[in-house]
Amino acid sequence: MTRFWAWIAAAAASVGVTAFMISRFASSDLSRGAKIYSQACASCHGANLEGQPEWRAPGSDGRLPAPPHDETGHTWHHPDRVLTDITMRGTAAVVGGGYESNMPGFADSYTEAELRDVLEWIKTQWPERERTYQAEVTERDRNTP
Repeated sequence: MTRFWAWIAAAAASVGVTAFMISRFASSDLSRGAKIYSQACASCHGANLEGQPEWRAPGSDGRLPAPPHDETGHTWHHPDRVLTDITMRGTAAVVGGGYESNMPGFADSYTEAELRDVLEWIKTQWPERERTYQAEVTERDRNTP
């Protein structure tokens, strides 16, 4: 009987995450997100979300190169709140502590809704496993006081 309830709980959680992901994509303008990504992000993060070479090691300026936004990077490890904050204010402003980054904030150039569309478009490029994981991380973040 315990296995039955564990299966029911897992199925319910899966349905909830799937519904959450569908609602996010449905309320986004993915074509606008793709266009903005191409205009504002691809020059550093790559047209195919591949990031810059050697992105895990600081460059000669001491700063980390732009990471990939595909499944090989770490974007999908972060909740929407953090990704939106970084995109709006820039990495250094979010991380703090003297951290230096070439990632600018885009709040002066785009609205939060436009930048959310970019993030939602990026998510559509991920395999299902990464989309599901990131949706779960976002849901946990929302439920944390």
